Amino acid sequence: MKILIVGSGGREHALAWKIAQSPLVQAVLVAPGNAGTAREPKTRNLPISTEDLDGLVAAAEAEDVALTIVGPEAPLVAGIVDRFTAAGLACLGPTAAAAQLEGSKSYAKAFLARHGIPTARYEGFTDLQAARRYLEDHPGPQVVKADGLAAGKGVVVAEDSAAALAAATMMLAGAFGAASAKIVIEERLVGIEASFIVLVDGLRYVAFPTSEDHKRRDDGDRGPNTGGMGAFSPASAVDEPLLQTIQTTIIEPTLRGLVADGHHYRGFLYAGLMITSDGPKVLEFNCRFGDPETQPIMMRMTSDLVPLVQAAFAGTLSADLAAFDARPALCVVLAAPGYPGTVREGYELTGLDQDDGETKIFHGGTRSEGGHVLSAGGRVLGVTSLGVDMQTARARAYARIETIGFPGAVYRHDIGQRFQNRRP
Repeated sequence: MKILIVGSGGREHALAWKIAQSPLVQAVLVAPGNAGTAREPKTRNLPISTEDLDGLVAAAEAEDVALTIVGPEAPLVAGIVDRFTAAGLACLGPTAAAAQLEGSKSYAKAFLARHGIPTARYEGFTDLQAARRYLEDHPGPQVVKADGLAAGKGVVVAEDSAAALAAATMMLAGAFGAASAKIVIEERLVGIEASFIVLVDGLRYVAFPTSEDHKRRDDGDRGPNTGGMGAFSPASAVDEPLLQTIQTTIIEPTLRGLVADGHHYRGFLYAGLMITSDGPKVLEFNCRFGDPETQPIMMRMTSDLVPLVQAAFAGTLSADLAAFDARPALCVVLAAPGYPGTVREGYELTGLDQDDGETKIFHGGTRSEGGHVLSAGGRVLGVTSLGVDMQTARARAYARIETIGFPGAVYRHDIGQRFQNRRP
């Protein structure tokens, strides 16, 4: 069979790499893909934008694709699953209506409140003066979020009301276009962040190993918010009892709530969590696999991913379809100079062909030109390693970074360090 993956980042490279290993798969097509996906066995890029839904449907028909997996959020919110379904094509992901869970922060917050799922206190605004009054009534640290999709950058963690007001002013003035025409202001939760991703076929789900992302650009969780500067799996603060709590108080009520609201949710569901002194609370939902969380999770997956995604689409999910290496994995993102703002592109990348079974470089923003690999985006590479423990995985990833030629690469030096600091 042929499988089509929609997207061009590190997440899509990791999915393509894993799916290409399946004996069930004849070819993996990636639209539009990157220089890394073009190098994988059985894998071929298609020069089709993730926004070109007509082109993607036509390609899936022409290539006789058995199943399409959608990586990024924008095509899901734009209705790619609805379009494929109308054309009689199998596409794994939520409908546009269900994808509002990620596409609108205010929709997600209202959903959480309606179904009694723990989250931070919040309010939505389209008027700056109303936001100002709210901040006067709620002094202290706040989080200001663009309501719509902003490529992971529409979030400002404000230390005080003045900084929150500045963020609200910036967003409502159009910093993120239509995505910030409405904003959400919520209390800043204190605790440890964790990511919990499941694959859903309606009410049944299969859980992937927990993971932990690093959103801030600079060491020590400083600097601007990004799409993610690295991740490791498993998460540092989630033990088995807490995992059960997350499933019973967040995941399962969410799936019941989707059904109650008339949605047959099929695909990946990502709960971004804060582990507080009062228990886990939802920071956000994503309706797809995370990036860069996909990279360490796929490194840990020992079973074939294809039967699992086929079962999710068919409505026959079973936990025995998924198996994972007990060893931890860690991913460090190498970003272009200027990220997450305006970045410089076109740097030649060298030293990419020295991977072994314990380390893999997943490409994000890269392109091929004249036999060379060039940088072509903000988050360029994700250096991902397995290790007998997190310290070993960290050491392998950072040692591998030293062998890569990437002028001006921006990366954090403390990915996974907080895992070591919190574990005995």
